[in-house]
Amino acid sequence: MTPIARRQILAALLAAPLVARAQKAPLKKVTVAGWSKPITEIIPLLVDEDRGFYKAQGLDLGYVPGAGSADAVRNILSGQADVAFCDPGTFFAALDKGEPLRAIYDIYPQNVFNVVSLKGSGITKPADLKGKKIGVYSLASGTRQALQVLLHTAGLKESDVTVVVTGVLNFAPLMQGQVDATAATDTGLAIGRRRGLPDVNVIEVGKYLPVSSDLFVVTEKAYRAKRDLLQRFLRGYRDAMLWSIMKPEEAAHLAVKRAIDGTDPGLNLEIIKLRNASSESALTRSKGLGSLDVASLQAAADVYRKLGLIAKPLDVAKHVSQDLLPGAKGGKA
Repeated sequence: MTPIARRQILAALLAAPLVARAQKAPLKKVTVAGWSKPITEIIPLLVDEDRGFYKAQGLDLGYVPGAGSADAVRNILSGQADVAFCDPGTFFAALDKGEPLRAIYDIYPQNVFNVVSLKGSGITKPADLKGKKIGVYSLASGTRQALQVLLHTAGLKESDVTVVVTGVLNFAPLMQGQVDATAATDTGLAIGRRRGLPDVNVIEVGKYLPVSSDLFVVTEKAYRAKRDLLQRFLRGYRDAMLWSIMKPEEAAHLAVKRAIDGTDPGLNLEIIKLRNASSESALTRSKGLGSLDVASLQAAADVYRKLGLIAKPLDVAKHVSQDLLPGAKGGKA
């Protein structure tokens, strides 16, 4: 998407509430399977009652929560949802098992994962994790895979540490000394600091593996049979994301009533700004939100194979399609 096209879209988005421009035809149901409950950082999926980004595309948006990306993928494979919101590692693992999946949109091109430890722990680099207890959100989460990547860079295996499930956004075990470090996201760290987390050491996974954090993934069957529905959904999400970028304060205000963790508007704003930043990259600024960096994903898949997280080599380009993106050739802006 060119800067001019982007400005035109933004002008239209911000001129009036989209609810007022929503289509009058019967809405078609589209359901997203998430890795989490409806939390602030996924606000572009939660505000359709207020802003109507998806209704304007003729869609009735539904959301199925999960406890990790593996849940999101299971929900599209079982037919409980149309689109999975999942991390690349889970996508690779499903492909490795022969599941017919396709990535159609890069939600967060930036790697937002990290491993956090208290000052004085002596943990400042991946090698320092050996022999330590490390918290993860769940065994099905991207935090566990991020930890495995970091260990790999230091020549370590998961068996060289003790993995402890601490739950989503939970730094209490770290503060109480139950774990030596915790794998988290940038938003998780922001929440932890608001809740009294003291000074910490942060190892950023993106410095070791610069790859997307989350993708929209569909089954091959849905990709072929529901193209119009998926194109409409991606346009709605793109518009919602642009609104969040341009009006983060409004997004933070709406999160108070739409997100289960949205009671603090100030924290909401901090989280939303972090997610806004992670949704953009040099590639998306030149080609539009959602553009997928196939080379980066291929490099990550190769690392996952070296880690033993997948058994077979993957040709990622065969499982990534950009033709449903807003502004793609033959599609609508």
